[in-house]
Formats: sequence, C-alpha cells, structure tokens
Amino acid sequence: MEILRREFIYIWYYFTVQLEQIFGWWVLGMVIGSGVSVFAKDYIHRAFRSLQGKKLGVLGIVAASALGIASPLCMYGTIPIAASFSRSGMRDSWLAAFMMSSILLNPQLIVYSAALGGTVLTVRMISCFLCGTIAGFLLHFFYRNKPFFNFSGFDEPKSRDTDPNLLIRYLKNLWRNVKATGSIFWSAFCSPPCFNGMYRQNHDNFIWRQRGTGCIDGGYDWCTALCLRSGTIPLLQSWLLDGMSIGSAASFMLTGPATKITNLGALKIVLGFRRFCLYPCLCDGVFSVYRVIVNLVL
Repeated sequence: MEILRREFIYIWYYFTVQLEQIFGWWVLGMVIGSGVSVFAKDYIHRAFRSLQGKKLGVLGIVAASALGIASPLCMYGTIPIAASFSRSGMRDSWLAAFMMSSILLNPQLIVYSAALGGTVLTVRMISCFLCGTIAGFLLHFFYRNKPFFNFSGFDEPKSRDTDPNLLIRYLKNLWRNVKATGSIFWSAFCSPPCFNGMYRQNHDNFIWRQRGTGCIDGGYDWCTALCLRSGTIPLLQSWLLDGMSIGSAASFMLTGPATKITNLGALKIVLGFRRFCLYPCLCDGVFSVYRVIVNLVL
C-alpha cells in the first residue's frame, strides 16, 4: 500500500504541474485555431489558388509550403482541397509542398507547441516548412512532366462553418475543436509518468541524451508518435526537462503527424500502393538523419 500511495502522489504531482504549464497553451491554441478556421481559411486557400496564374517557378513551392502551415485543415480536409486545386491545373510540386507542410503543422499546433519553449517552437516551424519545400522540389525535379498524385474519388469538402451569425459560427467551431482534441489532451497527461518510468531505465543512451551521430532509436520514436498524435506535447515537455536533445524532439514532432494512422489511410489512396509502402520507411530514415543534423547544429 505504501508503494501505491507514493506512486499515486508522484503521478498526481506530475499531472498538476504539467496541467499548469500546458493547459493555457492548449486553450489558446484552440481559440486561435478556430479563429483561423472560421475567419481566415477561405482567404488562405484563395491565396494558394491565386498562385496558379503567376510565373513564380520554384518560388511557388516556397509559397505553397508556407500557406500549407497557415491552413487549419487536417489531412482528410487538405487532400480534397488539394484535389480541387489539381483539377484546376495546379502543379503537383506545389500541391506536394502544400500538403506536406499542412500535415505536419497548423496554427493551432504552433500555439500549443509554444509550451515547449521558443527554441523548440522555432525548430519545429523551420523543420515543417523545410519538409514541405523539399517535398515540392523533389517532385519538381524528378516528376516534372509526369503525374504523381491520384486524387480520383476526392471531392472538395463541404464547410461546416455555415451559420450566418459569425459569433455562433465561431463558437460551434470551437466546440468541435474541444471535442476533437479534448480526449487526446487529457489522456496525454497520464503518459509521461508511465513512459518516463519504463523508457528511461532501458533506453537512456538511445533517445534521452543522444547527441551528434550517436545510436538512433527510431522505432520507438515512430510507434509512440503514431499512437499519441498531438498528445505528445506533454511527453516532449517531460523528456526535454529530463535531458532529451532538441534534435530528438524535432524528429519526434515530425514523425507523429507524418505517420499518424488516419493520415496514412488518406495517403495510401493518393500515393498508390508502391509509393505508400516506401513512405513510412522514408519518413523514419529522413527524420532520423534530420535529428542528427539538428543536434550537430544546436
């Protein structure tokens, strides 16, 4: 009983400390994210569509990646929008940049990630922007005149933000946001004590203080991020305090949204079976190398 009492006190203390540190960022992220979704989403998509008539060349890839981060849509919202862009003649390289950066980051997650500190937030934003840009450049140079995506069966989604009263429209969107992220947010607070207890004992040399070209434990990184999605913020906050390198944190934050189960389901349709089979392996390899580079720089 004494052991159970100590464990309960530890978990409760950990829970309350993280709640004080992260709860405000979660609420602020939902408030801003819903605001962008209701009031700015159409402007962002029109701005992306307007790029089509301009002779920007490879600069269009850079702009598309930035607009993808600004878009508040999830993967299943982004792909139908991208399908409509593709039918109107948008280049696949621009679509790749837009979709990749949109998968990895959005305005709400930017605010939520601020709980991890300015350095980690900056690394995350730059990393996601670069991933989108690189995806666009790869298609630009290797699939210049060949189709890459298969958008058949995807129609542009109908917006649920249709209430004529702007305030009611915003509040409805905010409530949907609470329902969509609330369970993940609260369950995430139970994870750090459990993961810290199990993981640090056996893997201290793999991910916790990994520097330079040290050994990489990408499998755990992939599985945990895949299962916990945006709920990894409390985990990352705990691990960074315990000495996790910024490179490992950056790799973890990229792997999670890139290999989330629902995203993989949508990507399988768009990429086709052969490319889809290569996608998770490519993500794990590229993000592991990126972890080493960030650690060497920082």
